[in-house]
Amino acid sequence: MDTRERIARRVALELRDNSLVNLGIGLPTLVARYVPAGMRINFQSENGIIGFGARPPEGMEDVHLTDAGGAFVSAQPGAVSFDSVMSFALIRGGHIDLTVLGGLQVDRHGRLANWIIPGKLVPGMGGAMDLVTGARRVIVAMNHTQKGTPKIVETLTLPPTADRAVTMIVTELGVMEPSPEGLVLTEVTEGVEVEAVVAATDAPLIISPDLRLMAS
Repeated sequence: MDTRERIARRVALELRDNSLVNLGIGLPTLVARYVPAGMRINFQSENGIIGFGARPPEGMEDVHLTDAGGAFVSAQPGAVSFDSVMSFALIRGGHIDLTVLGGLQVDRHGRLANWIIPGKLVPGMGGAMDLVTGARRVIVAMNHTQKGTPKIVETLTLPPTADRAVTMIVTELGVMEPSPEGLVLTEVTEGVEVEAVVAATDAPLIISPDLRLMAS
């Protein structure tokens, strides 16, 4: 199992039947592959669709059916499409049960930075700020480090996406949850020592007394 698959499989365990779930660009889109058997998830994309599924067979792509990253998706039975005004009304109105987003950095308080690296050209913030503020639960799915540099930091050095703390952080090394006291390490990947997770993290970690192996 590679790193991205491990992270996506763990995040998929947080899905709840009949929930409305938004998947961000990149790694988060992989979560759709690992929906638990028998569970119905209504995946939403801020570009205006609820009820999308896997990529269609080659030659069956529809330019109007794409996920947040512009990749082709299929429409599940009962799917609906709408304009961006309705899409963002759902997000800002607090109707999204869960959003899964990638991250550039997360600080010790659980604040996320994921929309811009100053000095680099970006097409825009997309729905990141609205999703972190409006979704009921926010899970960050990302690699623990970037070229050896910790992405979980004491203080953000990149512009924050929102002031609100995320709900959970899932990396290839483990699972962390923000608390008033700081980031709590609740799960660690099998074969990974707690000391290795601490060493790869720039922010202080509180080791949960109920620390367990990361599920998959």
